[in-house]
Amino acid sequence: MVAINVGVVGTGWCGGIRARAAAKSALVAELHICETNPERLAEVAAQTSPATATDDYSVMLDNPDVQAIMISTTPETTHYPMAKAALLAGKHVLLEKPLALTLDEADELIGLAEERGLKFAIGYSQRFNPKQALVKRSIDDGTLGTPVSGLVSRHITRKLGDKIGGRIKLSPAAMEATHDIDFLLWCMAPAKPVRVYAQAVERVMKAKYDVADAMSIMITLDNGVVLTVGAGWILPPGYPNFSSTWIEIVGSEGALIIDDTHRDILLNTMSNGMVLPLSTMPGEEVGHVYAGPMEAETLHFLNAVAFDQPVLATAREARTTMEVYLAADLSAETNQPVTLPMTPQEQTRALAGLVAQ
Repeated sequence: MVAINVGVVGTGWCGGIRARAAAKSALVAELHICETNPERLAEVAAQTSPATATDDYSVMLDNPDVQAIMISTTPETTHYPMAKAALLAGKHVLLEKPLALTLDEADELIGLAEERGLKFAIGYSQRFNPKQALVKRSIDDGTLGTPVSGLVSRHITRKLGDKIGGRIKLSPAAMEATHDIDFLLWCMAPAKPVRVYAQAVERVMKAKYDVADAMSIMITLDNGVVLTVGAGWILPPGYPNFSSTWIEIVGSEGALIIDDTHRDILLNTMSNGMVLPLSTMPGEEVGHVYAGPMEAETLHFLNAVAFDQPVLATAREARTTMEVYLAADLSAETNQPVTLPMTPQEQTRALAGLVAQ
């Protein structure tokens, strides 16, 4: 095994997790970090002792010794140009979702990666959640029999809703339900989505950011299985960074019900009142261990590059997820189901609202 040199572009919440995970990995010889916020750059540099720390990501791309780049930047409009530049520079890429803003952009990135034989993983970290991995195994090994239906209901705090809605006009389908759409499609593969129907509710976020508060999405697969995804991001501020998930998978021979609502740990202090620790989607560091899937996802990508192994969440799969959530946005707007694949006209209409603020 030859240790690899890795760059992390964007060291905020998610990028900071990835940088610290990479810094601790024996698979990484050199860590390079990039961050435009000088205070955050200095903070993460102090935590990870990188070989280089810069505010210009092209420094990593121009370095022939850097084999892989993890892109954790915001706003989401940066994903496509940065990923394209990294792939053109011959770097393996782990890119936070969304893959891109348009299907044409997604197709271009996928083509670049495949033409150059590069790893191209998308940050669908929930695949690395042990509870969700149990769902995948229980379907694949026949425990549940033939799949009949799947449901995921996820709610996150409006603190995150404000953060996301305030930087770009992307719906709960694109920014939140996308994780659960990806998860369910991964579990049900090789079945493919053929029809999407969605409804949106606008009460709180509409006036502030022109985005919905919650969406309910129904996805029909080509084998007749029906998937339902609920996504909302207006839980009150008493849930800081909180993510509550309920999963129901029903098959011909069994059912699997998963409570991932994080009600099992309560911390109550005089200063902060009652909080729910270890309840965020990416997870939190707890001393020498890590609660949450993002560290495991980061290490998986490092393994894939170092040992030339396949990535788990591929860009092609992410492209399918992207088409589903675009169809959900269009369905919610038109109040009609959308058949997949979408026509060019439908794609254009679905993308009309995806304008950076």
